Amino acid sequence: MAPESPPPLRPIEFEILLTLAGGERHGYAILQETEERSQGTLRLETGTMYRALRRLVEAGLARPTERRQPDPQDDERRRYYAITAEGRRAAELEALRLSRLVAAARSARLLPLGT
Repeated sequence: MAPESPPPLRPIEFEILLTLAGGERHGYAILQETEERSQGTLRLETGTMYRALRRLVEAGLARPTERRQPDPQDDERRRYYAITAEGRRAAELEALRLSRLVAAARSARLLPLGT
């Protein structure tokens, strides 16, 4: 019997883990990077993002850090988050799952061949 795969991540959770895979970030930076990566098509509300971040922390996929970035303009109240090893694995599995879906969509001619 194959080991059980974790359930698919919610899109917002995957977006947050993608951002954290690039290094520790505070909440506002997560919001900014997500919007930039989506080229403005995804706009997260602060409360929605923090609820998703809390779910990721509770699931052991992300964790708050004590480290502060060496930025003189940084607000000391900012809390930084990092991806965990479990979070990285969950993001890898989700990326693989999504790539398979894209391949299936391409085979069904739902996507142009060059995308």
